[in-house]
Amino acid sequence: MDTAALQQLGSTRVDWRFKGLPPRAEGSTVAELAAARANLFTDGFITPVLTLDSDALRHNLELLARWTDAHGLAFAPHGKTPLAPQLYQRQLDLGAWGITAAMPSHLRMYRAFGVPRIFLANELVDAAALAWLAAELDADPDFAFVCYVDSLRGVELMERALTRANARRQVDVVVELGEVGARTGVRDAEQALALAAAVVAAERLRLVGVAGYEGTISNSDGSRREVSDWLARLVGLAHAVDAAGLFADTEQIVVSAGGSEHFDLVADALTAEALDLSRPTLRLLRSGAYVTHDDLHYAEITPLRSAEAEQRLRPALRLWAQVVSCPEPGLALLNAGKRDVPYDLGLPIPSLVRSGEDGGVRAATGLSVRALADQHAFVTVEPGAEPQVGDWVALQLSHPCTAFEKWQLIPEVQADGTVTDYIRTFF
Repeated sequence: MDTAALQQLGSTRVDWRFKGLPPRAEGSTVAELAAARANLFTDGFITPVLTLDSDALRHNLELLARWTDAHGLAFAPHGKTPLAPQLYQRQLDLGAWGITAAMPSHLRMYRAFGVPRIFLANELVDAAALAWLAAELDADPDFAFVCYVDSLRGVELMERALTRANARRQVDVVVELGEVGARTGVRDAEQALALAAAVVAAERLRLVGVAGYEGTISNSDGSRREVSDWLARLVGLAHAVDAAGLFADTEQIVVSAGGSEHFDLVADALTAEALDLSRPTLRLLRSGAYVTHDDLHYAEITPLRSAEAEQRLRPALRLWAQVVSCPEPGLALLNAGKRDVPYDLGLPIPSLVRSGEDGGVRAATGLSVRALADQHAFVTVEPGAEPQVGDWVALQLSHPCTAFEKWQLIPEVQADGTVTDYIRTFF
């Protein structure tokens, strides 16, 4: 990545734009603030404030790097979860092949920070975005890019836009296999082969593989079986396209899948033995939520929930809010709501209470969030568990994707409260 662009993040001046940071840090740069190693609890941070557990973050990044390596998979973690270039650099340093994107705006941000390889898990038919992409590819021969195609109309629009842009490099694409009732992608092998042939006929596209996303295939009790069946069809499609001689003459054929729920099934299906094609295969996994994991949704569905601590993902996101009202027995109000925490996959879970008087910490036993307003959390309080106005409450969160998007600068915190870094997001 572009070291200078990453370092430039540290020159950002801290001011009112960044929620939760100490007012006395006004005017300091992010780099100066990180070097000061402030304490989250005693150096003036304002609630609510979202934090990243430094140890859990490092553990998760290293665990997936080891896991993918052990399974012989290349890894392009989905960057839409944090949209944080500093974390991309850590992933690439640990051996990631590249970073996955979802939208054209992601591509521009990634390239601003020099991400060298990007897998766009979407079909790109926006003419302005394609013109920008063509210029970016032509300007940097080392930039590797791959995206989906899932329709003949899409191929037509891509070819037209790239022709108008006078693109000199072909754009690498993979045929996306979907499933009836699921998300994007062709619905059967016949459609896929017709689409592959259309790509081959196009002058400015190059067919390099097949791919898809298994996460929306089924929400039924049989979803694991259905995902395995779909993965078998993806492998079969790779063989069919290869046998038809439709893949471009590249060093590797790309076969890619893998969200954050079934990546173990992806590893089982996309083996070197199963993908015995005419050329070596880049078997590419794209999970993203693992970076911070969570305390509810992904905690229940991740394949890495082993009983052994070193082999399971750890929740790394925590939001500290403050008790601002205890207006009636059994109810406390915190100063964090829908604008501050995710709520689409479950309400936050109180885990700790830090006394506003002496800093003592206790488990948040007897507290539960029952509802969120824009700026308040409604907490049900059991008898004997009453917090005091002014106490800080730690909230464990569900769904990292909709936590990161609410915070532009997130303190990375050690167990003793020392802030070691600040992670910048770009939503």
